[in-house]
Amino acid sequence: MKDSDMATANATLTESSDADTQQAANHIAELRNRIDQIDAEIIALWLERAGLSQEVGATRVASGGTRLVLSREKEILERFRAALGADGTQLALLILRAGRGPL
Repeated sequence: MKDSDMATANATLTESSDADTQQAANHIAELRNRIDQIDAEIIALWLERAGLSQEVGATRVASGGTRLVLSREKEILERFRAALGADGTQLALLILRAGRGPL
């Protein structure tokens, strides 16, 4: 192969590699943008859920009930565990704490 042919082949490979790298960077940027959108939705839902949970607790106490209903918390823990495994249990504990405060 002549030097000029080799140089042309190397330039083509470099251009292809650069295009692949740029395409990958664009794809990563799109994925990260979607992750940021999901995070914003999770935060909004977390805050909404915590507020609703606090309202349930306050209403229950105002009507003479207990602040906590352990059977309800167990139900929530099980739902998250069934869907997400052990990490789901940990997530549910954090979510419950956000709504009722620490025990």
